Amino acid sequence: MEDLVTQRRFWQGKRVFITGHTGFKGSWLSLWLNLLGAEVTGFSFGADANGLFALAGISRFVNSTIGDIRILSLLAETLAASQPEIVFHLAAQSLVRLSYIDPITTFSTNVMGTVNLLEAVRRIPSVRSVVVVTSDKCYENKEWVWGYREQDPMGGYDPYSASKGCTELAVNAYRRSFFHENGAAIATARAGNVIGGGDWAADRIVPDIIRAVSTGKTVAVRNPNAVRPWQHISEPLHGYLTLAERLYTKGNEYAEAWNFGPDAEGARSVSWLADYVCRKWGEGASWHHDPGSHPHEANYLKLDCGKARARLGWRPQLTVTTALDWTVEWYRESLDGADAKGITEQQINRYQVLGADE
Repeated sequence: MEDLVTQRRFWQGKRVFITGHTGFKGSWLSLWLNLLGAEVTGFSFGADANGLFALAGISRFVNSTIGDIRILSLLAETLAASQPEIVFHLAAQSLVRLSYIDPITTFSTNVMGTVNLLEAVRRIPSVRSVVVVTSDKCYENKEWVWGYREQDPMGGYDPYSASKGCTELAVNAYRRSFFHENGAAIATARAGNVIGGGDWAADRIVPDIIRAVSTGKTVAVRNPNAVRPWQHISEPLHGYLTLAERLYTKGNEYAEAWNFGPDAEGARSVSWLADYVCRKWGEGASWHHDPGSHPHEANYLKLDCGKARARLGWRPQLTVTTALDWTVEWYRESLDGADAKGITEQQINRYQVLGADE
């Protein structure tokens, strides 16, 4: 894994465009690219006043446009004005339970939003590298114990998962139809269940736990026996950065789908994770099973990341316990009044040092 100085040689001065830059992943990515010396432009639907984007003051160093990814004209205009070399597409409706409530917004944002982004990229010759972030839930889940590989069929029971499978198909169609001989090199990235400081989304297990235990409440857990591939946010972001660099330098040789997930020990049950976070937090923190009626969610999900290891030289750096330690540490310090930007940058630099020490 390249250290901060080595990566900085590539990213210094690069013009980078991020959709969804005000979200959890987008905020971390913006901070990381700023550390690397990139010139970042962001396009997003809006920012939560209590989210990491606002808390870390990211608007001070990112040229930010607020807009709807489903409106091609504004997206294309913003992209053209920034003349980016590299694009990260993270904008999405990213919650499974919300997709049951509002499937139209989920499909229109995740599928047509991506189509609009690719249409806009077609018009901008400066773009050389595009990473479209989808989800590990894009696969047709067969509830088996093996990790899903990039060539496994797309699917999705719920609207969110299905929208991400559709997004993968749309990207592949555009890549083969419009970008196969020239233009930008486009890849998709499928990450596991990402945890880390600064995520305050509803209906995500770690933010739900932190909200509850920080106010002395007991958190209700919907599916304690469900198994997910948990990973710290720095892991897939390093994968996205590595992939974007390889697309930029090697082109269509890397323009395909990629999994970025944890090692096998990172696939743990929700109950195990809840137990660990509550013990780590202390102060009598606890959880209970909510046995009510809930929409369908997959019980077992795991990724095979052998391709990223073999061809990108990427592999996870953090154990699942270290990932949770860093996450709880971030929330502890933030709730105690520490600077959100400083905490996040400290963890990014700590992660980089781990790779440099190999």
